[in-house]
Amino acid sequence: MDPRRLRLLRELARLGSMQLVADELGVTTSTVSQQIAALAKDVGLALIEPDGRRVRLTPAGRRLADHAATILAAIDTARADLQPGDPAGTVRVAGFATAIRRALLPAIRDLSRDHPRITLRVREHEPPEALDLLAAGAVDLALVYDFTVAPRVLDESLEVLPLWTASWSMGVPDDPGIGRCGADAEGLTAPEVLGRLRERLCIVNSRDTADETVLRLLGSLAGFTPLIAHRADSLELVVDLITGGQGVGLLPQAWPPTPGVRLLPLHDPDVVQRAFVVTRRGHTQWAPLGIVRRLLTDRASADTGVRATAADR
Repeated sequence: MDPRRLRLLRELARLGSMQLVADELGVTTSTVSQQIAALAKDVGLALIEPDGRRVRLTPAGRRLADHAATILAAIDTARADLQPGDPAGTVRVAGFATAIRRALLPAIRDLSRDHPRITLRVREHEPPEALDLLAAGAVDLALVYDFTVAPRVLDESLEVLPLWTASWSMGVPDDPGIGRCGADAEGLTAPEVLGRLRERLCIVNSRDTADETVLRLLGSLAGFTPLIAHRADSLELVVDLITGGQGVGLLPQAWPPTPGVRLLPLHDPDVVQRAFVVTRRGHTQWAPLGIVRRLLTDRASADTGVRATAADR
């Protein structure tokens, strides 16, 4: 198999359009089409199929594109070993806002200083959206989270590295209506805390189900079904709804002190958010992506404290 044809297939998997591949590599769309057709003939399988006015990879095409990423990364590594030089390329990242602020923006600063030929393209998305983009080849790396009591099941074709963990609590209005719950919350289990709030409306994320799953699990352990009333992505909006008496919701334990909001700790089971960096297996052999992932994990290792200053999850 010709590496040049494999590169075209990999770029088609990454960009999703023959026109974009042609623009990226400085060739014609006819060349892209002809070379991928020749590659299909080499392997004896259809690699693309019509999708409206565009094309998409077949399952065989997707599988070969994954192999192509590994093969081409190995070739690039060998070339770099023989001809040392600064890696170059554009790495596309999708992730939740806190991870972008906390890990990715510092990485961008590090890249501009140490690897100026590597650029990042950033898209803010909740975990399900980011993982869908990664699976479709629309991004190269995803920043996602889950909770220990509601783990996210990821495909075996993905490589997952931990970034950080953060304890979460129940954010409630700081008013007499909370009753004994606030006074003795330190001695309550998480289900007991939620049980004391069974008459309160709950606020959950509108683009992910992770925190809703947590609340439903804790409610089930307490013998009731939480009343989901509001959905919001921004944690600042969740706080505003809480102070406005509109409900209760999960907040990071390290959320800055806010007038009108009380944080009730959640233990037994602990509610811990876990952040991850996710790539497709084998793809980090491509030097720019491997460097970006290393910068993210190094930043997370150096910054073990949780600073909940982000407006979004």
